Order: sequence, then C-alpha cells, then structure tokens
Amino acid sequence: MRWLLYPIAALFVALVLALATLGTVTALAWPKLPSLEALTDYRPSIPLRVYTADGLLLDEFGEERRALVRIDDVPPIVIQAILAAEDERFYDHHGVDPIGIARAALANFTSGERGQGASTITMQVARNFFLSREKTYNRKLYEILLSIKIERSLTKNQILEIYINQIFLGHRAYGFSAAARTYFSKRLDELTVAEAAMLAGLPKAPSAYNPISNLRRATIRQQYVLRRMLDSGFIDTATFDQARAEPLKLARSRTPERERSGDYVAEMARQIAVEQFGEDAYVLGIRVFTTVTRDNQAAAKRAVREGVIAFDKRRGYRGPEAFVDLAGVDDANEERLVDLLGDYRDLDELLAAVVLEATPRAVKVYRDGEIITISGNGLAFAAPMLAERAPQTRRIRRGAIVRIRSTGESGWEIAQIPEAEASLVAIDANTGAVRALVGGYDFNRSNFNNATQAIRQPGSAFKPFIYSAALEKGFSPAHYVEDEPLYFPAGVTGSKAWEPKNYDGKHEGLMTVRTALARSKNLVSIRLLQSITPAYAQDYIGRFGFEPSRHPAYLTMALGAGSATPWQLAAGYAVFANGGFRVEPYIVSEITDSNGRTLAKVDPPVAGQSAPRVIDPRNAWLMDSMLRDVVTRGTGGRARELGRNDLAGKTGTTNDYVDAWFAGYNPDLVAVSWVGYPQPRNLGRGETGGRAALPIWVDYMREALKGMPEKSHPRPAGLLTIRHEGSDREDYYYQENEAPQAPRPELPDIPELRYFMTEQAPWQPPQALDRPAEQPAAPVAPAPVEERSFTPIRR
Repeated sequence: MRWLLYPIAALFVALVLALATLGTVTALAWPKLPSLEALTDYRPSIPLRVYTADGLLLDEFGEERRALVRIDDVPPIVIQAILAAEDERFYDHHGVDPIGIARAALANFTSGERGQGASTITMQVARNFFLSREKTYNRKLYEILLSIKIERSLTKNQILEIYINQIFLGHRAYGFSAAARTYFSKRLDELTVAEAAMLAGLPKAPSAYNPISNLRRATIRQQYVLRRMLDSGFIDTATFDQARAEPLKLARSRTPERERSGDYVAEMARQIAVEQFGEDAYVLGIRVFTTVTRDNQAAAKRAVREGVIAFDKRRGYRGPEAFVDLAGVDDANEERLVDLLGDYRDLDELLAAVVLEATPRAVKVYRDGEIITISGNGLAFAAPMLAERAPQTRRIRRGAIVRIRSTGESGWEIAQIPEAEASLVAIDANTGAVRALVGGYDFNRSNFNNATQAIRQPGSAFKPFIYSAALEKGFSPAHYVEDEPLYFPAGVTGSKAWEPKNYDGKHEGLMTVRTALARSKNLVSIRLLQSITPAYAQDYIGRFGFEPSRHPAYLTMALGAGSATPWQLAAGYAVFANGGFRVEPYIVSEITDSNGRTLAKVDPPVAGQSAPRVIDPRNAWLMDSMLRDVVTRGTGGRARELGRNDLAGKTGTTNDYVDAWFAGYNPDLVAVSWVGYPQPRNLGRGETGGRAALPIWVDYMREALKGMPEKSHPRPAGLLTIRHEGSDREDYYYQENEAPQAPRPELPDIPELRYFMTEQAPWQPPQALDRPAEQPAAPVAPAPVEERSFTPIRR
C-alpha cells in the first residue's frame, strides 16, 4: 500500500505549493490593488439634462445616458430579474462564488477555451471600474481580489446600487433606469415582469441582446431570464406563462413624443451650458431649466406642424420619394420589407411605408408589421399620381416609398415630407422669457433653428417700426397721406428705376395713417419714410433691438427690405405690447448641479420696473391701437376667430412671396410665426403672411391664451382727441403737435352758361327741366395740408 502514499503525498505537496504560490501572489498583489475611492465616493458621469419650466425632461446630452436611482426605489421584480440572470446567490457569498468559479474552470479546461466566466455582481463592478475586459487568468485574479476588497468596504445593497446605476445596457443607456426609458419609455416602477427580464438579460452582451438592434436574440435571452426567475422561486408558474406570452411594446423613439417638441429649445440650452462649463457639462449632471412650458411648447409644435402641412398640401403632391424593387418579394416576407424600409426614417408623424398594391380607388402599403389599406379621402391629396396618365417616375405603384399619416378615427392618408420650413417664437411681453420656440418642422431633418438663425426680409411686418418713428416726427394716426403712384428714375436710385406698388396694385388716394397701416399700403409707408428720412428711421429702430446695419437707410426700408430673425422681431413687438419698454428674450432661467444647488440664475429686467423705456408711452399706446385695427379691419382679420379684443399684430409678405410672416401679441404674450423655404424662393402666388403664417399664429395663441382674461393698457396722458368730419371714430395726436387737418373739399367747377338763339325764334326764358336737378360732383381731395416734398411722380 506504500505505493499509494506517493501520489497522495505528491498531490498534497502540489496543493501546498499552489496555496503557497497563491498566498505569495496575493500578498504581493494586494498592496497594488487600486483605491476604492471611486466606489466609496461614487460619482458617475451624469448627462446634461434640459427641462421645461414646469419640470418636463426635454432632452439629455452626453456619451452616457444615466438616471441615478437609490436601491430603495428599485422595484423588487427588477432586483429579482437581475439576480436570476447574473448572480442568484449574491446575498450569500463574499464577492466570489467558488462553486461558479469551479464550474467555469472545468468547462474551460474541458473545451480548451476561455469562453466561460463566473463573474458575480461584485466582480462585474470591480471590472467595470478598475479592469479591462480581456480574458486572462492574471486579470481574473485581480478581479477576485478586488471583489473581496469591495465586499469588505461596502454593504451588499451599496454594491447592488452601484451596479444598477453603472452597468452599460446598450444605446448609450447606462444603468437600468436609463435603459427602461430608452427601450420602453417607462420608469423602473412601471416595468412589467417581461420587460424587467428583457433588461436583466442585457448585461451579458448589450450590443447583441438589446431589443432595438436584434429583437429575436433579445427575446431568446429574455426567455432564459424568465426560466431562471422561475427556477429561483422569484415568480410562480402563472406569472412565468403570462410573461412569456406578453408582446413587447418597444418605444418607437428613444424619447416620448411630448418631449420631442422641444428639440430646438434643448439644443439652445445645451449650447448655453457648454459655453458656461465647457465639455464637463456633459458629465457633471448639470440640469438646465428653460423658460418654456410643456403646454405652450406642445401647442407651438402642433401649430407649426399643421401650418407647414397645410401649406404643402396647397402646393400639390409631388409623387413618391423613392422606389424599391419588390420583384420576387412576397407580401408576407416581413423581414425583407423591413430591410427595404430601413433607409427611410420616420419624420414626426409622417411614417415611411412601401406600396404593395395601388389603384385609383385603394392603396395597400406595408408599415411596421402590418398591411394598411388607404382609400376614400385618404387618397384625395395623392389622387393625381394614381391616375393612368401620371408620369411613370412620379406615379404611385408597387414598390413606391410613400409617407402615410394617421387621421385618427377616419384612418390613414397619403402625405409627403414638406419642402418648406416654418418657425414660431413666443415670449413674455414683460420679461422676455421665451414661452415656446419651434425652429423648424423637424429637428432630425434639419437642426438649423429658423427662429433664431434665419435672417430673412421681414416685409410689411417691419412697417410698424417706421410708423412709430413717424409718430415721433409729428405724424399721428389721424394724418392724411397720399396713396398714389410713385416713380423713382435711375438717376435718383443710382441703379435702376424703381416703381413700387401696393400689394393689390390699387391706389385709394388720401387716407389716414391708421387706415394705411391696417391695409398695409406700401406707397403710404414709403411717403412716411421719405418725410422723416431713412437715416432717422435707421437710427430709431435700434431702440427695438434691431441692428441698424441690417436695415440700410434707403426708402426700401419702408417695405421691410432689411433683414431680421423671428427672435428679433418678437423682441421688437414686445415694446408695443408692454407699453414702451425694451426686454431681451432669454430661454434659460436657471442652471443647477446634480444635487439641486443653483449654479446660475437669470434676473431679467421687467417692463414698468427695471427695464429701460425706449419709446414714449403715447407712441406705444397709439401703435398698439393701430395694430389692433390690423386685426379688426385689416390684413390680420383671421385672428378675429379667437374672439378676443386685446389682439394686435401685423402681417408680412416679401417680394415674390419669398417670406410670409405674422407678428402679433396681447399685452402679456408676443408671438411671431414665419414660413419660407430653406433656400429662399417663391412660396406661390397668394401665399401671403395672412394665408401662410397667420394660421400658425392663431392656432398657437388659441391654446396659449386659453383661460387668460382680456387686458389692455390705459390711455396715457398727453394725447388729445380729434374726429374728422364724416368720420365715425375718434383718433389721437400728441398734445404738443398741431391737430391733423382733414383734406378741405374743393368747390366744383361751374361751367359758364350760354344760350344761343336762332334768327327764326324769338327769345324766351329757359324752361325748367322735367327731372331732378343734378347733384354737384363729389369734392376732389387735395394734397395734405402740411406740405411735404416728395419725389416727382412719373407723368
């Protein structure tokens, strides 16, 4: 039996040597282990987050999307799913699971590979913070030692909390809270058992097992986690069966629709934060609170979207945006149809679909796992491209890529991506705080912010600032000015002859300044500017925040031939709305750190308190009065459908219908809407500010002013009243100025009466005619009483 002792002795010696070696290595390696300060003082990279004024998350920026959650706030079902998938005996071991290690070692030895590990949750935390992911025995030893050290320094709940917040789960989501929002648009406490199991399966291979990248593989992994939960006793058989059968409803977008309405606002806030804090803004957990409110922002987004689509429909259907080859593709081959649609991303509510069958009466399309039949009114817009005579390159046929849009209960309709853009900016008239801002139809199509970056001609929307300057030069709303043709020869203009026209091409003779603004008479505006001089007006508009250099001192300034942004125009109109005070628009109200401590806060000047007065209160009141007339009896008449008496504003249409505007307000809220093409071109005949831009303004203000009482400013002192003969309303002028005179009627020409007699007939007195006496001709209005030198009119 002695021969049996030798192998046993050898095995014992080998074991002793192994333990001695392990002890030596451990003794040498332990002092070299990194400090656990990163864990004991856990401060993860938290993205920059942007919120509305009432707390809605608009967007987040940073390489790591993470939402910190305390372990006490994590639902038990989520913890159970994690433990079942990753470390069932987490609360029983001390950082290392010997049985798991032995099992993995045996499997690796048998296969000759290193494909299996036995990483506990603690070991994964150690690896994520301090080690690489290379599969070597040396790294594994350090991982084991670090895990033991971590277990000595932190409680089990602290370790699990770090794991739940730190682990990468695909698509820039770090931690289970961020993953729940990314994949399901839910909070952790809203997850079902099936959804919790899906997330718990992600740590093994986030890129391969996440449901957005590979739903089939993710589902297989989810089913494995559910079985482990059943085997571990975390769920019963009924719950297991229900979870296995539950269809997963993934988020269509990583961000819920209501949050996506603020893309342009979020981007502006991001730029401000990075300007203040540099690149660290993306990892410090900075929270930026904007001035917009969720309801205002959602209303602005809807208004812009509907306005652009309505305009686009008036331009007609352009045909499918592309064609794909469906030869040999069966309608039931969903995988192939999904691949063909892969290059066409949805834009807002305009969803990409591939046509399977098309006739003038019905169109069948494939979209997101279902076949949709569109008929009736849903085909009205696209009907010309369903006709037999439609051009083949633009005809809707099998293989065409089209856009469809839900119309609610009535079903679906064929639509198209608009080519035009629009924007809207709304600000508090008394502080400048931005209440809503939409810079374009879809941020993902173009992140160019038309509300702040589009420098366009404001057209007639700029006229009120010229009229305001005229009031300071002695004019009043009651003054009469000629609406007659003007001609400026090349010798006067210095280039080519200029013969400005009114929009309607008509001339109405003498009219009051008030009426001229309400009807947007170009020729009157030019005469006013000519009288006060362009140089004076150029200097004057600086009071409203405009850059004088962008408005050259020429007569064309009267027609809005300079350039401005909707943001600048809103600031300018706020002066009229608040009684004459200059306020600066701003979009960020406060910036805090991740703990809620205030880092920066805006204290804006307030109209009537700390904001500077830039125009006479009488001027502001008179301009407000005239701009209300634009709504009640002028080009802004569509705004009357809101049923309010405190609305004022001005339409704007530039030459050749390139830009369409409406700038309007009530005493508390100013809003400016704009419609145009990204590369300036004709919008189409008749696409004026009143038709293209005003409906957007109306739709927004309908929601924004809901429940707000009507308001008006009291008439300031220093104004005298006047009523012209024959007028049905009073008007006003500065008390230090002479009263404006109505044009004096001229006496009609009385022809000299001569009677002739023939030699045959004796003279007789004239007999009365058997008809009513003719009325004298209507008096012809002369030129204004106050003489002004105008450029000669072409004769």
